[in-house]
Amino acid sequence: MKVTIHLWDLPHRLFHWLLAASVAAAYATAKVGGEWIDWHGRLGVFILGLLVFRIVWGFIGSTHSRFVTFFPTFSRVKAYVKGQWEGIGHNPLGALSVIGLLLTLGVQVGTGLFANDDIAFQGPLFNFVDKDDSDKLTGWHNSSINVLLGLIALHLVAIVYYRVAKKTNLVKPMLTGKKEIPRVLAEAISAHEATKAGVIRFSLSLIISSTVAWGAAGGIAQLPQLTKITNPCCSVTWASAGTSQPNQATPAASQPQTAQAPASF
Repeated sequence: MKVTIHLWDLPHRLFHWLLAASVAAAYATAKVGGEWIDWHGRLGVFILGLLVFRIVWGFIGSTHSRFVTFFPTFSRVKAYVKGQWEGIGHNPLGALSVIGLLLTLGVQVGTGLFANDDIAFQGPLFNFVDKDDSDKLTGWHNSSINVLLGLIALHLVAIVYYRVAKKTNLVKPMLTGKKEIPRVLAEAISAHEATKAGVIRFSLSLIISSTVAWGAAGGIAQLPQLTKITNPCCSVTWASAGTSQPNQATPAASQPQTAQAPASF
């Protein structure tokens, strides 16, 4: 006999579907190019915010959203392969897929922030690196998309396999948050009270992720007003705007000034 339990919380589900839609839109805008490339950049920053939110939520969110509950340790993977694993959230192989997707998306977004297309588009943090470094990061950005597409394909194949072969619907719980599991398993889980995140933790996760996205979108360049300084001995260094470069004396330091009283004194 099966019973229905609440598995995925609302923030977790919103993250999942917003991420899916954003990645699809980012891929489409990159393929179309032209005027849509600016939207590709905006979507990349939005995806960054989603990733940061998921990472924070993975530590302070509800029980089944926390990494510690499904992280694919060796013992968990071994038990799953032997058919001895019991759980209600991500199974160990599914957890590997989740972590792989998050890491690959992190590489995609991270490199995209510094990328350029040699025509009209520059990532929001392009000015923080040399052009050669930006070109390298652009290459990584363009090549890692193949890895991402492969992981997405595996993810979709797994969903279809579970639906057809194991008669398990993985999509419905991500829509409703609820899942049917054997009563015995539900009773064993109920012995350990599930942790609910609450509004405060959700707000904290939202503030952190929004701040990071704002900074990556260009806000970080406005805080200390950083400017790039070329140094003969060490390629590139950074200093606050208005800071004088080495070996350049200010007029006050190079020539004594005589104080003069105002004419009306």
